[in-house]
This record gives sequence, structure tokens and C-alpha cells, in this order.
Amino acid sequence: MKPAFALALRYVLRHRTQSVLLAAALGLVLALPLCLRVLVRHAQADLRARAASTPQIVGTKGSALDLMMTALYFKKENLASLPLKEMPEGGIPLHVRFEAQKAPIVGTALEYFGFRGLALSAGKQITRLGDCVLGARLARERGLKPGDAIFSTPEQTFDMAGTYPLKMRIAGVLTANGTPDDDAVFCDLKTAWLIEGRAHGHDDVKGTDVLKEEEHNTIANAAVRMFQEVTEANLNSFHFHGDTGDYPISAAILLPPDAKTEALMAGQYAKSKTVQLIRPRDDMEGLLTQLVRLEGFATTMLLTTAGAALFVSALVFALSFRLRKREFTTLEDIGVSRGSLLSVKTLEIVLIALLAMVIAAMLYAVAAWAAPLVMRMAI
Repeated sequence: MKPAFALALRYVLRHRTQSVLLAAALGLVLALPLCLRVLVRHAQADLRARAASTPQIVGTKGSALDLMMTALYFKKENLASLPLKEMPEGGIPLHVRFEAQKAPIVGTALEYFGFRGLALSAGKQITRLGDCVLGARLARERGLKPGDAIFSTPEQTFDMAGTYPLKMRIAGVLTANGTPDDDAVFCDLKTAWLIEGRAHGHDDVKGTDVLKEEEHNTIANAAVRMFQEVTEANLNSFHFHGDTGDYPISAAILLPPDAKTEALMAGQYAKSKTVQLIRPRDDMEGLLTQLVRLEGFATTMLLTTAGAALFVSALVFALSFRLRKREFTTLEDIGVSRGSLLSVKTLEIVLIALLAMVIAAMLYAVAAWAAPLVMRMAI
């Protein structure tokens, strides 16, 4: 066996490029179903955990999936806003509309941080209009710290009539918890409405600046300077117009104290024609069921591909051995038995297969390591 192994090893090493390419192809087709499985399992665990930690969500009638993705993952979906006054008492509001250089800006209440178990790793909590706190990963990736500033991104860059970017003061940085909270900018609702243009601050309006006086409203000319940053000096100049109860939120998280209250609220909102209440756990399970079906279909396709690849590999070995017929004949002529030659051929296949399994294991390890990053990019 030792001479046969030596001959097989020398052949594999002598034709290393051919051997590595064949092993890599086999390793890839073996690893793909395993990598798909680890990615899907990680996605299921993350999605299920995030949904299970959120009892109920209230929003306007429409797509339950859009509402869930907005409230859980801060995705800006095509979702109608909910007036603040329609949020049940004790709910945690979420206003998800704007971004800060692709990071979602989440207007919410201080109760949200306690609900998600988010503490401060540096700085302090939001104390006034224009303050924000950053998720741990966002702060680390951008090199931001308390005392720095971050700008909101206008919805339409060249819309001269639109809202201007707001320069927000970073009051603190949150601890990491491995969820979408790590990638978000959090502010209070009033700051989110300020970005939306529902409030503003400006220089004192003098008599010559007034164009028109209306009931509860003064229209000034463009010479009046609008503030794009809230400071201690201009804080008192910022004001809101109208009833804040009519101001929009994207969704609200409800935390019923017991199962009975949860059931009563579900029944109450089931009759509403404008507002819906969802249980993320139930809706997420429906989504994951579809995900599992897609995984099964994809796995079947990959296994079929793997079968085809194994067949092609067998054909490659058969052709290789046929082309080396003169080599094997020479070995027989110098006294190598046919049994030994068969062992050489078998060991060559085994060595390639072992190398393919090593490559497959490496790819699987990479997939397991990269699963959180893939999940973050996909959602």
C-alpha cells in the first residue's frame, strides 16, 4: 500500500493545478447546500428572536410584512403614517422615515431603550431637541463619539423646496446587542418631526420681514435665516405648528401586561378599518415557513447540481486514466501488479476527495462566520 500511496501522492503533487481545480469544483458543490443551510438557520434564529421579543405592533391598515419590517428592522417601506393620537396609551412610538448617510433615523421615546435592553456605553441620554444617540456598530464604523455631530440626509437632494439637513448632536453611544439597533440613529419624536419640517427655528422676525399675518401664523420673507442646528442659544426659537396629536408616526410597539389584555387589544383592532394590530411572532412564522420552502427547493437544485458534478468528475477520472494507459502499461512491464495499479487509481481519487472535503469544510466555516454580516446586508 505504501508504494501505491507514494505513486498516487506524487501524481497529485506533480499535477497540482489540475488536482486543486478538480478538488475545488467538488468542494464547492459539496459546500453549497451546507452553506445555504447555515445561512438560512442563522436567518431564522435572528428573525424569530427579534419578532418574539416584540409582543404587538400597531400601524395603519396595509401590508403586515411592511409594518413588521418597519418596526423591527427600521426599513422605510411604502407604509402610510399613523397619527400620534391613535397610538394606544403606553405604546412606544416609532417614526422611521429619514436616514443619516444610509443609517436609519428612528424617532422614538426613551421607553424604547429599556424595552430593548439598550444601555449607554459612552455619553448621556437624549436631553433636548436635536440630540441623538448612536448604535454601537454605527458609531464604531464611522468613528463617531459623544460630542460629535451627524447630519440627516435630504429625501430629494435637488429639491430646493424640501427640508434641509439637520445637524444633530451626538449625546451618547449605545452598547452593542447584535441587532438592527446597532446600526441606527435614535432621536426623540420631536427631532424626527423637526427633520420632516413640521417644526423650525429662525431669527427673530422683524416688521420688515413680515409678508403676511394670518391667524396663529406669520409668513415671513426668505431673508429670515432658518436654523439647521439646535443649540443652547437658539433652542427656544424652535416651535411646532398645529396639534402634535395629528403628527405622524410609522408604528407603535405595544407591551400588554398579560395574555388577556393582549387578546382584548387584538379583538379591538380587528374591527378597525384604518388601523391594524399584528403579532410579529405569528407573522414571522408565516414568513419563515415560506423561507423553509424556498430553502428546500434551492437545496434540491443544488443537490442535483452536485450529482451532475460528481458524474462529470467520474468522467474526468475515467478519461485521465485512459490517457495514462501507456503509463500504466509501463508500470506493469516493470513488475507492478494490476492490483497495485488499481490501488494507485483509487488512492488518487481518495486524495482528491479528501482535498475537496477540506475545501468544503473551509467554505462552511466561512459561511458560518459571515452569516451575521450576510443577514445584516440582506435585511
